[in-house]
Amino acid sequence: MPLDPDLQQLATGQNFAALTTLFADGRPQTHVMWVDADDDHVLINTEVHRAKFRNTERDPRVTVTIWDIDSPYRYAEVRGRVTDVVRGPEALEHIHACSHRYRGRPYDEEQISSERAILRITPDEVHRFGR
Repeated sequence: MPLDPDLQQLATGQNFAALTTLFADGRPQTHVMWVDADDDHVLINTEVHRAKFRNTERDPRVTVTIWDIDSPYRYAEVRGRVTDVVRGPEALEHIHACSHRYRGRPYDEEQISSERAILRITPDEVHRFGR
């Protein structure tokens, strides 16, 4: 199902997101992240050695809250599942594209410790605030 235009705009702007994943014992872990979207998914780019990636491999349920950088009380909460993972050159190209959008320059590859991966998140529920 395609993302609605409001969510698409939030996810593809220079807005930040909070990604929440679950550890094996049920404790939540939240990180502020860059965010993106394709037509049907919210996209998060991470590395395969990170706890958030390992958490989603074990339990694909996540929440992503994206807030409008210009109006932080306007945000969307996406409750969904990681339904696909893209690795390799496409994930590396994607982190460079995100870096250009957020910082105006390529991603510093010296910061990469392991393989990049794009988490494709399919929304189950979307809650919007502050339209």
